[in-house]
Amino acid sequence: MVAAVRGIRLLGLTSWPSSLQAPFLESVARGKPRLPQVEYPKLDFTEVRRELAAIAAEADPHYPLGAYLRASIHSWDLAAALLESLGTAAAGEYSAQLFGLPDDPMPGQGPSTREAARHFIQIARELDNELLAPEEQVPVSATALQLQLQSDLDDFFDTRMITVELDPDLIAKAAAGAHRIRLRSGAMFSDYDRAQLFHHEALVHSLTALNGREQVHLPSLALSSPRVTATQEGLATFAEQITGSIDIERMKRISLRIEAVAMAREGADFIQVFDYFRQAGQNAEESFASAQRVFRGVPPTGGHAFSKDTVYLRGLVAVHTFFRQALQQDELRLCRWLFAGKMALEDVAPFAPLFESGVLAPPRWLPRWVSRASGLAGMLAFSLFANRIRMDRLAGFDLQPAPPP
Repeated sequence: MVAAVRGIRLLGLTSWPSSLQAPFLESVARGKPRLPQVEYPKLDFTEVRRELAAIAAEADPHYPLGAYLRASIHSWDLAAALLESLGTAAAGEYSAQLFGLPDDPMPGQGPSTREAARHFIQIARELDNELLAPEEQVPVSATALQLQLQSDLDDFFDTRMITVELDPDLIAKAAAGAHRIRLRSGAMFSDYDRAQLFHHEALVHSLTALNGREQVHLPSLALSSPRVTATQEGLATFAEQITGSIDIERMKRISLRIEAVAMAREGADFIQVFDYFRQAGQNAEESFASAQRVFRGVPPTGGHAFSKDTVYLRGLVAVHTFFRQALQQDELRLCRWLFAGKMALEDVAPFAPLFESGVLAPPRWLPRWVSRASGLAGMLAFSLFANRIRMDRLAGFDLQPAPPP
């Protein structure tokens, strides 16, 4: 399977070239914005999909590895179908099957993902200016962040495992792989960005890829198959949360993208989504980068969207719930095993006998907040108790100022 899916690079093949940004922003500056014209490659994965189907047919769905293989192959097959339909409405429908939609309910049949996003957007509008301290608004250059983040990573691994590089052609501010993190040259970052890149990108996305490469019997755990996206992004966002690295602006950015996906599916085109991000406070370059995330692989004329960004909030709630259940059931080892490679939450418990027998190796590297079990248990225990408090029934905490005499 690892060999078969090598060419299915979902994000790489759907992302727009950086050369589209300048002409679009120039048209906006002239007051006559023009929809970007995106040319996608014509791809054919017929042979790959046939090979994957043969592998799936030989896998026993009643055995943990067989069930894992079949589920993974199904997601790779959907990704291949999406890539074969780049630039068409069908790509948006395949995206919905892979990543879900804004109207999907949160875990536990709670509010929809879009409702949760609107909740955070509203809080940000009310509080972000008040909560942003002056020292948090001091910009950090990409060059300075490169040096700082490289030092952080070298200290963690005690060697050069991940290289931080500057990339002038990157549309996003940052991107991570197993051995490399790229920062967009000329971009400005904040102190929160440094912490988020360290805990989210490096110590989840890169670290799980590195641990997955240590798996002798299941090297596919090093791959970012589409079915693990929600868990990966949820785990990475949870890492930001539990280390105090997430700020209200970060929650706002995540939530704005979810609302933008919903808008695009309802008919908003690229220009309208771009304007939405600008009106929400992002500059022109950031708005372009945010909008292109929504229209990766689909027509920029509206009615369709690349819905990957909807997984962040759903994944965060799912991972948070998984960690709390692991504490309740005295199974915090499952939380550590989750870092042994790129897997979905539903893989971990079935894989337990494989970890216990040595077929699967425990994670070689762990973030400090996971390896310190007592500290993790303390934070989760408080979270479990705090959920029992009904805020609408509290008395004696009136924080509103008294009216003047």
